Formats: sequence, structure tokens, C-alpha cells
Amino acid sequence: MSAEPTPKTRIRQKAEELFMKYGIRSVSMDDIANALGMSKKTIYQYFVDKDELVAAVVEADVLDMQQDCTDIAHHAKDAVHEIFLTIDRVMVQLHHMNPMLIYDLEKFHFRAFQKFMDHKNKFLLQTIKANLDRGLAEGLYREDLPADMVARFRLESLMIPFNTDLFSPTKYTVADVSKEILELYVFGLVSPKGYKLIVKYKEERLKQAKHDTVSGKTK
Repeated sequence: MSAEPTPKTRIRQKAEELFMKYGIRSVSMDDIANALGMSKKTIYQYFVDKDELVAAVVEADVLDMQQDCTDIAHHAKDAVHEIFLTIDRVMVQLHHMNPMLIYDLEKFHFRAFQKFMDHKNKFLLQTIKANLDRGLAEGLYREDLPADMVARFRLESLMIPFNTDLFSPTKYTVADVSKEILELYVFGLVSPKGYKLIVKYKEERLKQAKHDTVSGKTK
């Protein structure tokens, strides 16, 4: 049996849940306290202010994301499979994410935003480059691929789904836009050998989705 989370962890986890759903600016310390059924005074025993709480949420998320990336790379059968596993993870992580979260972070909590950007520009760039190197070594990516340029393009494309001027939240979700961008990205990378794997992995997911739908109807 796992241990009960500490009050500080419970506060951080509830704050993350509310931030993901509503954005950061829209969620007050009172909202977090009410959702937890505790007083705001109790929250301030663990976090000096909202800025410190936001920083704690981002720090924990960054560590989780880095662990996810490491696990995915370790368990992937090949470089193309790694991207499909990433798509699966993105669909879970970003399914209910409010696209205003990144804007709120940059505008009102710059210290936490810098932590996120440091993760993006160092760890994620390294992860993307490692995948490109793997795909080239496996013969799954095009030999003429300008790897450094492509890695930086992929890095910046991570932010596109959060542009609400391009993708209205009433019509698109961050997860769906991220998925489509990742699929377009991998199609641009692959050699004929890698293309066959894309077809294989997409067919496997289609079969699994149909199976899940049928199973859901029969429950």
C-alpha cells in the first residue's frame, strides 16, 4: 500500500489539476483551498504565495516529463516507435489541458516559465536529437536529413498547439493538435523502411481503438 501524500503534495497536485483545466490566472488560492476542503491559511503554511506554488507545480511536472521521455526512449523498439509512444503519452497528458496555461505562465509567473523553457531548450532538444540520431543509425530516417535544423524545428513546433489565435480552444484541443503535428513530423523524417513502420504502428493503433470501442460498448 502506497503512503498517503503529504499536505504539501496534495496542495501541489490539486493546484496542478485546476491549472491544467482552467489556466493559472483563473485559479485563485481560495479556489485551491475550497477544492481541497482546507483553509487558505493552511496552504500558506507550505507555500509563501501563488508564485511559489506555481513554481513547485512546474518543477514537479518537468521532472515527470523528463522521466517519461527517458522511459519512452528505453522501451521503444525503434526511433519511429519512440515517436508513437510519445504521441500516446501526449494524448494522455494534454487531453484536458487549457491552452492558456503557457501564456499565463509566461505573463504572470516568469520564474516558473524560465524553468519550463530551460527544460524545453536543453533536455527536450537533447531528447529530439537523440531520437534523430537513433533513427538515422537504424536506417529509418532519411540519410539527407539536416538533423540539427530539424531538431530545432521540432522544438519550436512544441509551442504551436498553445497558439489560440491559430487553434481556437472551442474547436481544437492541445492534445489533438500536438498529435497531428507529431504525425506530420515523423512522416517528414522517414526513409522507405521507416515509412513501413509508420503504417504498421498506425494500423496497430487503429485496431486497438476499435477493440477498445467494442469492449466499451459491451461493458
